[in-house]
Amino acid sequence: MKNLISIIGTTGIGKTKLSLALAQHFKTEILSCDSRQFFQEMKIGTATPTAAELSEAPHHFIGHLSVKDYYSIGQFEKDATAKLQQLFSTKDTLIMVGGSMMYEKAIIEGLNDLPEADYQNQQKLEGLMNTHGIEALQNLLESLDPEYFSTVDRENPRRLLRAIDVIWQTGKSYTENISTSVKKRDFNVYRIGITAPREIIYERINRRVDLMMQAGLLQEAESLLPYRHLVPLQTVGYTELFRYFDGEWTLDFAVEEIKKNSRRFAKRQLTWYRKETNIHWVSFENPVEESLSLLHNLNIKPEQ
Repeated sequence: MKNLISIIGTTGIGKTKLSLALAQHFKTEILSCDSRQFFQEMKIGTATPTAAELSEAPHHFIGHLSVKDYYSIGQFEKDATAKLQQLFSTKDTLIMVGGSMMYEKAIIEGLNDLPEADYQNQQKLEGLMNTHGIEALQNLLESLDPEYFSTVDRENPRRLLRAIDVIWQTGKSYTENISTSVKKRDFNVYRIGITAPREIIYERINRRVDLMMQAGLLQEAESLLPYRHLVPLQTVGYTELFRYFDGEWTLDFAVEEIKKNSRRFAKRQLTWYRKETNIHWVSFENPVEESLSLLHNLNIKPEQ
């Protein structure tokens, strides 16, 4: 059996660094399941690996799309599983990395057979949002499925619309709809999570946002203003700066909101991962050595 090592953890915890170390150790390649890093125009705000980091190991699903492209989680599952099969023809072990929980789930478990979008439901929900704002969708989803609401990206209207539509169509919560594993993969999956005290996670997030601003996040967001209505840009780091450009917020306030919303996302990631039972946790202080020791004990070794 082939092996997929999936590296997970909160935003800013050090997943990229660990993935590079493991890829070099196993002389293998890396697939990203970070849905925000798919888009080539959003390098700074999504903490896409640098050119130097990308040169350390072959990467897939990083910057392969434009924000103008439509790309669904279903398309990703199809493309990524095909890429895995191709790479497994020459590699025994591959690395996957990313903090997009549903995208990781799509690869390691497969997507559930959810109904197609219902046009009337979509129209009704879009009308609700246009009249009462995204808060109306947030409140509705929280009342219908508080468990999924605790982990969903609440600032992403597409995720909210989709979940409510599925609930209305099936009569079951979105959590129930996605809870069952649907596909048996023909490779082993080993999930390694990087853990740290919450105050360390938050401190790292705050520092990372400051570094993004120094690296030119403001200019990147300004260049994307013509595309602000597109789904990829309905995300932390961009929506806040768009409000600065609109004159609603000062720049300092917008940056503090990016930090706050990034910390909220990390909290949702922690909530999601806490429910998972098959994660091998390693410390943020010594992730490479702990991961290599763990994988050695699982009898996963570099190819000769």
